[in-house]
Amino acid sequence: MVNKRYRVDRLAGEIQREVDDILLKRVRDPRVQGVTITGVDVTGDLQQATIYYTILSDKASDGEKTQAGLDKATGLIRSELGARLNIFKTPEIKFERDKSIAYGSRIDQLINQLHQQEK
Repeated sequence: MVNKRYRVDRLAGEIQREVDDILLKRVRDPRVQGVTITGVDVTGDLQQATIYYTILSDKASDGEKTQAGLDKATGLIRSELGARLNIFKTPEIKFERDKSIAYGSRIDQLINQLHQQEK
């Protein structure tokens, strides 16, 4: 069981590194410029991978454009992963915006407001 978890985690790390590199060097779509890959979840059977990303902009329209760009590039990214990773079958990939960073900055904002009110 531990060995399988290690394999899943190792593959997730490899996917994260490679997708970062692919986005920088191979994907020319301007909608995906400035995307940071924050994590990857791979299912236990290694068939599916959810790739979490974040962007600097808070605007909803920028988020939608970025998601559309990533969705369009998914085929290229997956085929590139297949060539780079030494695995039998390349997992299906899906991009999902990482909301934890926005959530964390919102909490920081609220704490700062409380400190301002105390003064």
